[in-house]
Amino acid sequence: MIPIAKPVLGNDEIQAVAEVLKSGKLAQGEVVEEFENAFADYVGVKDAVAVANGTISLDIALKALGIKQGDEVIVPSFTFISTANAVLFQGAKPAFADVDERTFNINPGDVVEKITDKTKAIISVHLFGQPFDVDAIQEICEDYNLYLIEDCAQAHGAEYEGKKVGGFGIAGCFSFYATKNMTTGEGGMITTNSEEIARVCRLLRSHGESQKYLHSRLGYNYRMTDIQAAIGVAQLKKLDNLNGARINHAEYFDEHLKVSGLTVPYKKKGVKHVYHQYAVTIEVEEGFPKSREEFMEYLKKRGIGCAIHYPLSIHKQPLYQQLGYTDENAKCPVATAVSDKILSLPVHPGLTEKDLMYITETINNLESNLINREG
Repeated sequence: MIPIAKPVLGNDEIQAVAEVLKSGKLAQGEVVEEFENAFADYVGVKDAVAVANGTISLDIALKALGIKQGDEVIVPSFTFISTANAVLFQGAKPAFADVDERTFNINPGDVVEKITDKTKAIISVHLFGQPFDVDAIQEICEDYNLYLIEDCAQAHGAEYEGKKVGGFGIAGCFSFYATKNMTTGEGGMITTNSEEIARVCRLLRSHGESQKYLHSRLGYNYRMTDIQAAIGVAQLKKLDNLNGARINHAEYFDEHLKVSGLTVPYKKKGVKHVYHQYAVTIEVEEGFPKSREEFMEYLKKRGIGCAIHYPLSIHKQPLYQQLGYTDENAKCPVATAVSDKILSLPVHPGLTEKDLMYITETINNLESNLINREG
């Protein structure tokens, strides 16, 4: 089976973890600090704060900005649910903006439509590894005096106009979950050029502790371990090569996939897309010979992993339906349409040339397989 995702781990990571285990210093310590400094240098920001996972990075960033009950934060409706849930954690209200039909990233025009006098921030996601329209969103934030938080959970090493994501907003929030472009198993990072935001994030991640057993505010146990950080240090050194493999695999599919009704991912000019997911769209109305669900079954029977990212836009999730969100008050028709036709194919660095050829040929032979009744 060719998996939809697969972490690339080797002797460097194993040795780094072994050294931490031998040291007996397992919790947040010198290795976490080393990882933070290396990651800040890589992104090109003044500071980076390591935490236990990507959702926590969003939670802490919002808390550090003082987002509270009664505030609204604009988020895209088409992304992973943690982006919106982090707003709920503050007692604030997510306001859902629609997405661009080609990039699937937040639509700046719809963002403006969703701004109210309660809006305090925008969380904009670099979805699937492609940077959002940074210039447009930054301009909106400046015009309306809003904070910009970048959700970079799927975009480690992605670039907008030659600059790495994670340094455009007041904070960038990364995830190092097992399937991301680089991993620590679980883990997250907040990047920022604000000394004050970094200071408060550090307080919040460790019980509000300003010095040993001196607690200046309510905080949490959101720390990263040195074990995770050791993996992160090793993975960061490989990140550009890992992303290079993803990009090469995506370009191979772009060139070789030839089936009516299947559209390969759109890539904007001026960006470095790092393909956390290779997300195609399936449209029977445009000539694709199977429904999306039938196509997924076809692939899986032939040993090719695939997945839907994401089958429901967030405002349609049961949680948000219970909170009173509807198509009428959320008004995100593109997000809803995209969720009905999107499908992710394997693009991870572990794919071989043989894998790429097999995936491509299997998809391109879909119509002939149907004719020959082999599907």
